[in-house]
Amino acid sequence: MKKQHFVLIFVVIVAALSSFRVKRDSLEDVFIKINQDVLYRGRAYETLGEATSTIGHRLTGSTNGKKAEEYAYKLLKAYGFVDVKYLPFEVESWARDTVSLAIVPKGSDNFRDVPVVALAHSPVSSHLQGAIVDCGDGIESDFEKVKEQVKGKIALFNINIQSPDNKGKKNLHRSEKTALAIKYGAAGVIIANAVDGGVLLTGTASVTGDLIPIPAVCVSVETGKAIRKWMGEEPNLLAVIDMRNFSRPIRARNVIATLPGSSKKMKKEKIVIGGHLDSWDLATGAMDNGIGSFSVLDIARVFQSLNLRPKRTIEFVMFMGEEQGLLGSKAMVKKYKDEGKLDQVQLMVNLDMVNNAKGFNAMGRPELRKFFDEIGKKIKDIDSTYSNVNPNSAGLHSDHQPFMIQGVPVCSPSGSFPVKAYNCYHANCDRFDLIDKKQISNNVRFTAMMLYALAEADELPVKKMNDQETKEFLIKQNLKNELIIGKDWRWEQ
Repeated sequence: MKKQHFVLIFVVIVAALSSFRVKRDSLEDVFIKINQDVLYRGRAYETLGEATSTIGHRLTGSTNGKKAEEYAYKLLKAYGFVDVKYLPFEVESWARDTVSLAIVPKGSDNFRDVPVVALAHSPVSSHLQGAIVDCGDGIESDFEKVKEQVKGKIALFNINIQSPDNKGKKNLHRSEKTALAIKYGAAGVIIANAVDGGVLLTGTASVTGDLIPIPAVCVSVETGKAIRKWMGEEPNLLAVIDMRNFSRPIRARNVIATLPGSSKKMKKEKIVIGGHLDSWDLATGAMDNGIGSFSVLDIARVFQSLNLRPKRTIEFVMFMGEEQGLLGSKAMVKKYKDEGKLDQVQLMVNLDMVNNAKGFNAMGRPELRKFFDEIGKKIKDIDSTYSNVNPNSAGLHSDHQPFMIQGVPVCSPSGSFPVKAYNCYHANCDRFDLIDKKQISNNVRFTAMMLYALAEADELPVKKMNDQETKEFLIKQNLKNELIIGKDWRWEQ
């Protein structure tokens, strides 16, 4: 009788304990906590300011790049992450030395020097003199018009779409336009910027991250117009490009902090959230991409500060080598594939030049957009300034690309920059004074809320696509031609 009584008591206690589970906070409760933490303890603005002032630029392969990697690693450790590691990869480092561009009529010694910047992955050494051929906006139809004239000459084209004939056509990345110039036999490239005020733009001219065989330079929009005007007055105009650059193999490192999932069932499912830490060397890269990468660092801080432990594992990643050809994200995807773990990555969230986030781009996945719409209503209840406008357009040329072309769903916060800041893209004015504290705080607040909702969801609204589905998706998103030009199309043409 006593034994039966004891068993009965034991069963009652177990039942009571089973029913007494720690109640997980609702999404709304977590969102309120995130909001308060960022508003009163946010550090994105401060850490970005400190990094730009103490490190400077963050060029991959440079001493500054290494300092930036170490800064991010130590910061994540200081925020309480136990699992912080480097993912090293080897790259062909490129750095500028000297460059000049002179315009001169054939047979004349009236050289006119113009301000110019070398584009990355141009040759280590080049001395080129050649006739200039106007290739319009530099898309394939423009090159087709001058394909007999441009061989062995220097191609001049715009970085954007300007010609009325090309209205409505899709623009190409500067590296893809350079690849077309090489394809059509050009001996050199002059790209005219689109920003008024003598702004010079840098960036890679290589679709692969390898050195290209011809020199490529950028001039201001005003210089581009002046050269074209002079070409109309002087049909035998020549350009003289002189440049020296540095290139050598180096090792760079992504920085990864892992927050393990709390669910036994879902902890192997991963959400990767990242932004590229590297920048170009003309300024301190505050906008591109300090504002994205340091937002990610502070989102990581928020999760640790509030002891948030969602069901899925989250990897916070600082990518290096993005500016030189998505090198860090390609290395990470390759490592996942080599280890047979790419299927664990359920979603990749990319923050590249994201400012004042007010919505999320579902990158071509309507089912994900529906999720953003629904969760966005809850975010809007926390802060009515959140507009909850969620675009759904896929694009290339950032660290989401290597994931997307393997079928991994990708997305990004969506916001806007003031014109002054956007005009400093890849230019020598991309400095910390462009950053608005309230707007970078919005990045952190709203992205942290959406990230938690995604990582905590009983089921993600999107699934990884197989190869055939991925191919059809990329074609539907009108990305096939760009990927072919960029030598990143994985299927037979």
